[in-house]
Amino acid sequence: MAEKKIHVVHKDERKWENEVSKLGKPMKCAPLINDEDTGMLVKYAVYFAGTVTPEHTHHCAHGMYVVSGTLHTSFGDYGPGSFVWFPEGIVAYHGAGDAEDAECVFITNKPFDIIYENPEFNEE
Repeated sequence: MAEKKIHVVHKDERKWENEVSKLGKPMKCAPLINDEDTGMLVKYAVYFAGTVTPEHTHHCAHGMYVVSGTLHTSFGDYGPGSFVWFPEGIVAYHGAGDAEDAECVFITNKPFDIIYENPEFNEE
């Protein structure tokens, strides 16, 4: 059996990936861990001001811990220090309002997927 080791990512060692939302607005993410045993994902996400995902759902629950800025969601706006948990299957949108970027630690409870309410967005 392979030896178990801890996994550490320092903020200065994050590997940033640029993403473009289905609305054509950019955001960036830095993967922190994708657990091989459970499929759980943790990443650091930056939604640039004005970037909000279209309404969507997931086959996983997911949460966001707001580090800075305001997380704008279909259920309200949440500032730094807030943890927002979205149950599996709930329809929602989230991102940053127009005034400032929102930085969050994004966590899923199992493998990540996304299904947009607008079927056109689900086409590759």
